[in-house]
Amino acid sequence: MIKKINALTVVLLATTVGVFAAGGANAKTLVYCSEATPDSFDAARTTSGASYDASARNVSNGLIKIKRGSTELEPGLAESWEISDDGTEYTFNLRKGVKFHNTSFFTPTRDFNADDVIFSFDRQKNEDNPFYGDGLWPQFNAYTFPTLIENIEKIDDNTVKFKLSKPDATFLATLSLTFAVIQSQEYADKLLAEGRPEELSQIPIGTGPYQFVAYQKDAVIRYQANPDYWAGPQKVENLIFSITPDASVRYQKLKAGECHVMAYPNPADLVEMRTDDAINMLTKEGLNLSFLAYNTTVAPFDDVRVRKALNMAVNKQAIVDGVYAGAGIVSVNPLPPSVWGYNSAIKDDPYDPEQAKKMLEEAGVKDLNMKIWAMPVQRPYMPNARRAAEMLQSDLSQIGVNVELVTYEWGEYLKRSLEKDRDGAVILGWTGGIADPDNFMAALLGCQAIGSANRAQWCNEDFEKLIQAAKVTSDQAERTKLYEQAQVVFKEQAPWLTLAHQIVEQPVSKKVIDFRMDPFGGYLFEDVDIQE
Repeated sequence: MIKKINALTVVLLATTVGVFAAGGANAKTLVYCSEATPDSFDAARTTSGASYDASARNVSNGLIKIKRGSTELEPGLAESWEISDDGTEYTFNLRKGVKFHNTSFFTPTRDFNADDVIFSFDRQKNEDNPFYGDGLWPQFNAYTFPTLIENIEKIDDNTVKFKLSKPDATFLATLSLTFAVIQSQEYADKLLAEGRPEELSQIPIGTGPYQFVAYQKDAVIRYQANPDYWAGPQKVENLIFSITPDASVRYQKLKAGECHVMAYPNPADLVEMRTDDAINMLTKEGLNLSFLAYNTTVAPFDDVRVRKALNMAVNKQAIVDGVYAGAGIVSVNPLPPSVWGYNSAIKDDPYDPEQAKKMLEEAGVKDLNMKIWAMPVQRPYMPNARRAAEMLQSDLSQIGVNVELVTYEWGEYLKRSLEKDRDGAVILGWTGGIADPDNFMAALLGCQAIGSANRAQWCNEDFEKLIQAAKVTSDQAERTKLYEQAQVVFKEQAPWLTLAHQIVEQPVSKKVIDFRMDPFGGYLFEDVDIQE
């Protein structure tokens, strides 16, 4: 969670008007109505999309980038790289002359270099690093980086070599994810020397297109264009995140011209939006899925018969119709159909409440009381978790299961849902960070992801062998076979009730120029323009 930045926030907000006015009367301002308060400004510390947008995606860069609006990799802070013949050494040639943000919070004395790369990964791997903290690095751990990265060597200021413990077909693509953005070691050292290390996750300093100006909790985040951005100046000088949790309010603000881009519309509003002359509706098939994750270590959910019975009691098509308003499809497997490696031969569990009752009886389960956790925010994979939970509650009541609905503030929800003794099942989902099956199956269901993103606490030996074999195989056809087999194991063991994949529609003011939908669900404003 983001802690209060002493009196700093108040001071910043008091000076914001003056700071933004400095851009001049013709300075362009773009307002984005975001859906939630970030739980950190350090993307490596969280799995929250709102935090990724507020920090890594617009403020920082990684060694590898994703080409805007696509799934294609391109150079970031690394201009080029070489891979050893055995696939275990990656040598990155770093971009020269890159500046970290020069703001009222920090004045860098040197350019970005290899020391920053090493620091950014060492703080997540090395327990002796003063910024390691409690060791809760959810993405770094979920992608097995603690064991995958053996060593990072500085060849010179502009060259760094990663030594891996084994080949990994996903390594380059994974470096494009938000946890791998590069932090300034000089900034971290300054904060540590001044006894303020916590501000690394409160006041972000990066190399990206926008630099942080001010934050008012639950209300607004303000940014300015980075005048020294290595990829060129931005057309929009002032970028504002207006934190607006209610989707209907976000839409009203968009119609009133109070924001130019809004996050995650209500499906019920889409028909009206499509006919609004002031709005462009962009559409893209999302790399997402939603699910109900059982805690497979707690009885009776440790019994696959119980999990299968509950799955068969739920009318998933009704949930898609009622919650997604037609802008979604029923999910069968733990990755979207658009991702290569998807096993289309797998059949979903049938909707059969009577058979579900019999299976519970055979498992010796009577008068089951359980909790279903409903997310308090809208996400690209789930437009209304409360409504979905109510429909799950109704369906399960038909087989004699009494469901209590619970929720928490978003940051607390994410934290508590990882607890090993968590009661019941939690609604969550995922938008892929890379278009690779590993990004879903290993990150969400792998043994090493327990404690980071594996909410089912599920560690299955057969599944694990398959996904780990796929990671070290370079041939995509062979990887596809392994992932297809892993999906069979998943469906047989049912650690989740897979729910839906949402088809994403994005309303944007017609004043906005060249905003591109991110297949991975992010909101990126690099190179976007606006007519004023």
